[in-house]
Amino acid sequence: LSKEGNKRGGSLIFIGANMGKVHNLKEMKIKRKDLRNYPTDAEKYLWYELKKSQLSGKKFRRQQSIGNYIVDFYCPAEKLVIELDGEHHNEDGQKEYDIIRTKYLENLKLRVIRFKNTDVIFDRDKVVNAILKLISK
Repeated sequence: LSKEGNKRGGSLIFIGANMGKVHNLKEMKIKRKDLRNYPTDAEKYLWYELKKSQLSGKKFRRQQSIGNYIVDFYCPAEKLVIELDGEHHNEDGQKEYDIIRTKYLENLKLRVIRFKNTDVIFDRDKVVNAILKLISK
């Protein structure tokens, strides 16, 4: 992997061997597949709402890799990343990792929204409505 500086703030963008390709890199395929085959309960519940373009006709992908990261859900038409966070996201090291990850995705002009797993499980309508507000802008 090579590093390339960003013109704005000197942030680093990591580029794979495919010279600029960042979506679904081959080296991430096995990990993506494992994550799709063993989703969390929250991922299952939200995927039920997003699959088959049933949310405002928008196509969502699950466990999409972007660079060296795998996001929970991605809507290419809206450039929207949806992340579901379990309890481990409250730990210091994970918080820092999430900030770096979010900055990387935003540097690619993607919007990132995060929900707690418990919100998806216990108040799915609220989560779906928040997503609808974002994609209908």
